[in-house]
Amino acid sequence: MPVRDECIHNMNKVIQFFKEVKAELWKVVWPSRRDAIRYTITILVFSLVVAAILGAADFGLLKGFEALIN
Repeated sequence: MPVRDECIHNMNKVIQFFKEVKAELWKVVWPSRRDAIRYTITILVFSLVVAAILGAADFGLLKGFEALIN
């Protein structure tokens, strides 16, 4: 019986956890659709800029090392 009681206790803890998660999600202030779109576009533009900078640095280093080797 102690194993069964422990299993039930653990299951109750899991159920309580998900109840608390649900309660916390109701407290979240979700961004408006317009804000979510704006944030998404900002992140995409920022990612493209960083990718371009890293790509340019990679290309520059490649050409620099090629010139150094040859």
